[in-house]
Amino acid sequence: MASGTTAPPPPANLRRIVAASLIGTTIEWYDFFLYGSAAALVFNRLFFPESDPLVGTLLSFLTYAVGFAARPLGALVFGHYGDRLGRKKLLVLSLLLMGGATFAIGLLPTYATIGSAAPALLTMLRLVQGFALGGEWGGAVLLVSEHGDARRRGFWASWPQTGAPAGQLLATGVLSLLTAVLSDSAFNTWGWRIPFLLSGVLVIVGLWIRLSVDESPVFKQALAQAEARKVAQAGTTASSGAAEKLPLVSVLQHHWRDVLVAMGARMAENISYYVITAFILVYATTSAGVSKQTALNAVLIASAVHFAVIPGWGALSDRVGRRPVYLLGAVGVGLWMFPFFSLIDTGGFGNLILAVTVGLVLHGAMYAPQAAFFSEMFATRMRYSGASIGAQFASVAAGAPAPLIATALLSDYGSSTPIALYVIAAAVVTVIAVGAAKETRHRDLAEVESPADADPATTRAADARTV
Repeated sequence: MASGTTAPPPPANLRRIVAASLIGTTIEWYDFFLYGSAAALVFNRLFFPESDPLVGTLLSFLTYAVGFAARPLGALVFGHYGDRLGRKKLLVLSLLLMGGATFAIGLLPTYATIGSAAPALLTMLRLVQGFALGGEWGGAVLLVSEHGDARRRGFWASWPQTGAPAGQLLATGVLSLLTAVLSDSAFNTWGWRIPFLLSGVLVIVGLWIRLSVDESPVFKQALAQAEARKVAQAGTTASSGAAEKLPLVSVLQHHWRDVLVAMGARMAENISYYVITAFILVYATTSAGVSKQTALNAVLIASAVHFAVIPGWGALSDRVGRRPVYLLGAVGVGLWMFPFFSLIDTGGFGNLILAVTVGLVLHGAMYAPQAAFFSEMFATRMRYSGASIGAQFASVAAGAPAPLIATALLSDYGSSTPIALYVIAAAVVTVIAVGAAKETRHRDLAEVESPADADPATTRAADARTV
């Protein structure tokens, strides 16, 4: 065993850690996707009633986009303190912030009650949601990656990734159930609040599980090493101990290439996901004549398959490497775009399911190894910052505008061809980024605390094993 390597935890403990990360990411994504669905269903009428119906819908979606804008800020703040205070503390805070904001939305008075203050409060709470989600992802995947058995890190770290399809399934399922059992009047009056208030119950369960797990042993080891260096420096001379750099500064100094790789890797993954799951609701209903409920059912079925295949892709990345699996997903998504739209154009429910399911299975080949891949790029004391910055800054350029860009292309050209080319271009960027990266699956997360502090021979040996 290499120096600094921590022994894997017992299987029962590891499963509890995975469960803590998975339930947290599921709740976070449930809250995030729930807002988007409500924005399309009721927020335009309840919070922007004086606007033209279309303008009201656009305004409600604008508040949805605000959540993406806040994610990089959450990545910076949570990454900074997560690298200084630990992963567990920040994960508890992110869950409280997200759940609290979502629960508060369920209690918000509408425009009819307090006027323009209602949309202002809604926007503020959406900012809190985005801020919390920006900090959640990095901490959740790191907690599993830094606890788990290095030989199966791709498999175990992929489980928090299943929180996205699980959250989408949960949010869409709750809304579908309510719209089925309630009249339109009852749903618009009070029924829409139930899914948001339900978040409070989910948060209590999530906190109970998260508070029961230990802090990352890799982080605790790195923290102890940093403290030992400070003591040694102080003992040498009173002025020799330079102030520890901010994690963000260290990331930009030592890992700026890795940040660019992470951002490039997310282009195809993020853009394809929102085109396949969000834009399809626009395209299928306007261009293919499919009902919104039919399109939604196809996304639900495909999301269930997506959830099931992600751990399989993660396990495959443990056998063949992160890069080959990721590249397979990027190339596959690019090649699938023209068949994807052709199948939707037929208007058949079976073809619709096939189009979305294959798209999400290929997306999973990128999304599954992403957690371990990004974790293995960065040194421990800057890993939360590096992974979060790379992932969340990319989401602003990729996922946030993807449905808007796709809709604008459809409006301007009346064809799916420019949209397919848009996703293909993103796939090319991802192939270049991942192709330029080193393979990381054999990297020991505990081996090097910081590139600046590592022994050159140790660093060369670690790098040699990742080629």
